[in-house]
Amino acid sequence: MRFSFDKAACQNTRRALHREWLLANRRGDCSCSSILCCNTRKYHGLLAVNTPQGRHVLLSALEESVFGGDREFFFSTRQHPGTLYPHGHEYLEAIELDQWPKSVYRVGEVSLSREILLARETSRVLLRYELRGPEGIPPLVLRIKPLLAFRNVHALTRANPCLRHDTQKVAGGFGIRPYESLPSLYIQAAMVADPATMPDAAETYGAAETKERQASAQTVSFVPAPDWFRNVEYFEERERGFDDSEDLFMPGVLEIALPPLPQGGCVYVAAGTEPCPGSSSGGSAGSCADELVRQWKAESRTRTAAHTAAELKGGGLVGQLSHAGEQFCITTPSGRPAVLAGYPWFDAWGRDTLISLPGLTFHAGREEFGLRVLADLGQHIRNGLVPNMFSESGEHAYNSVDASLWYAFALQQMLTTVPDGLAWAQQHAWEALKSIIKGYRRGPGMGIFVDAEGLLHAGDAHTQLTWMDAQVDGQPVTPRHGCPVEVNALWYNTLAFADSLAAAFREPLLTGERQRAALRDAFLRRFWTNDDGGHLGDVWRDGQLDRSVRPNQIFAVSLPHAVLIDDCHAQVVECVRNRLLTPYGLRTLAPDSPAYVGRYGGNAHSRDAAYHQGTVWPWLLGHYTDALLQTAWDLNGAVQGLLDTLTPLFCKHLCEAGMGSISEVFDGSPPYAPGGCTAQAWSVAECLRMLKNMQRAAPEIYSQWEWQVARCLANPSSGDKTGVCRAAMTVYPVTPGSEE
Repeated sequence: MRFSFDKAACQNTRRALHREWLLANRRGDCSCSSILCCNTRKYHGLLAVNTPQGRHVLLSALEESVFGGDREFFFSTRQHPGTLYPHGHEYLEAIELDQWPKSVYRVGEVSLSREILLARETSRVLLRYELRGPEGIPPLVLRIKPLLAFRNVHALTRANPCLRHDTQKVAGGFGIRPYESLPSLYIQAAMVADPATMPDAAETYGAAETKERQASAQTVSFVPAPDWFRNVEYFEERERGFDDSEDLFMPGVLEIALPPLPQGGCVYVAAGTEPCPGSSSGGSAGSCADELVRQWKAESRTRTAAHTAAELKGGGLVGQLSHAGEQFCITTPSGRPAVLAGYPWFDAWGRDTLISLPGLTFHAGREEFGLRVLADLGQHIRNGLVPNMFSESGEHAYNSVDASLWYAFALQQMLTTVPDGLAWAQQHAWEALKSIIKGYRRGPGMGIFVDAEGLLHAGDAHTQLTWMDAQVDGQPVTPRHGCPVEVNALWYNTLAFADSLAAAFREPLLTGERQRAALRDAFLRRFWTNDDGGHLGDVWRDGQLDRSVRPNQIFAVSLPHAVLIDDCHAQVVECVRNRLLTPYGLRTLAPDSPAYVGRYGGNAHSRDAAYHQGTVWPWLLGHYTDALLQTAWDLNGAVQGLLDTLTPLFCKHLCEAGMGSISEVFDGSPPYAPGGCTAQAWSVAECLRMLKNMQRAAPEIYSQWEWQVARCLANPSSGDKTGVCRAAMTVYPVTPGSEE
């Protein structure tokens, strides 16, 4: 999917600063900012690297300008108290976001473009600048001032005497290590008058004079000039109730002499934790230029090839979400396969990983990675529990009642897509699954135990062990200790699934039909209420049922082995559709509840108080769709109705917040403003799985709807004053069987 912004959209800073781009690599590094390249969050930066101590922003931004004819034109901007400075955004003509962001600036007759790429396998960000203009323009120099943060993404920094100013010379630039505890940063640049003449890695160099002509990186100089840029602000942090101001360190100035126009040329810049190969202090300017161009070509070709391959597999919304989902699949510094819960601030969480895994891997063509994650998680089970929070030190946090039960669901989804999945499960996951059931029956602690009727109890008044885990002032906002409805739906599904595997592997059943039937009977007695047409309550606690209408009841219908009797399925789906379904996901509480909070915003206290009290979560759409398709008597009508309801999620939201991705949450009340992480793993994963299921259930209905979405994205309705964001999406007609 390619997003393009016209000049009016670029100049509309109120909207543009709320639209963000993200690049991520397989190491968990990222590069992200607003589409104006003006950082609005402390998490933004051109290079944030994933270290054993967490993700750290090394390079926050660049102050970029073109100098010539005794005048200097800035084309970068940042926020300071009460103003944007410099005013580079005023020269912005257009922005394109395809596989990477490209911005075009114009000053008079001269245009300059900037593209940003993040290397996939190394901690390095690459930039390419291209200058165009007529003859007669005075000689020009590109000036770049790197602004360094060198701090954890959750922190802010201030001018301090502990930072080491010393730089070391490398070909085309410099290296610096401000703090011993963090990696070094190397920034190198090269000017190439004619990139087409640069050799590929496999080619040998030409004659010495040709190489010298190509090595125009000699025009690059670095002048140390250490200084602090003070009071850089991030308004998104202020709106979230956090500190929003910091100082950034500027070690010096890179100056690159540009060739006379109209010849023009390209300037390549690399910033990474290691110098470019062959460009250490003894390296030549020519080798630096060669390497920078080679890396740009290699990275751009790799991304373009992956994008093309995804489009050839079907493109469309599923292709876009599959592409967005790849950003969450990483290898940690210790070598573990992991799924990041969300950008720009979440790390890997056990529950989020297992809910996201089917959509990110098994339904997105990444089966091998998904199997690696399942195998790795199985090795970390303790007393039946999967870690909910992971630590590079190995001191994982086991504080979730449901993460282990989602392990079973991920296995079930794996078996639907991996041809030899059953054999793999027997060899790599069967013992883990049995240990989960045995651990729960023994009681792993934290108030987790199986009661006399076979239902699963979790926690106490001071713990939050389910996915609705927000706390304010140390107290649960949504108390769910006791027997939560979805936990018991997952528990029953796990027991039934394990028995089916035991039968397939010719082993004794772990539970048996009689015991499972008794559990289903107890579940119905405790959770079913005839209030408001019939639905499932949320928590059974101390002999009382919390009758709140929440989305957790949908799992009693949606899971492969449903704990709720079939006769009640339709009533649950009807209740959820009528009271919880919105164009962006399911509300966490019905609006007519006295505890309902319709807006997710403000400081941390306000947001946590609303987090599960009405706030909309897109990830719940996956299981709502599963339940809907199982109960619909008119399958085509059900698919059409749901697609029509969710059209804004794909026509509008993909062009706001985290461009091309899906946010963590939305307000529970109209106009359903997005909030939380701008790119959330389980939002992307479950919406992808939802779309594939609807595509499979009603291919013609889905195809017609997707064409309408594509036309809406390409031709949005917006006035000239606000500007337009257009999105081009490749959509192929669906033929029988192609949805697979």
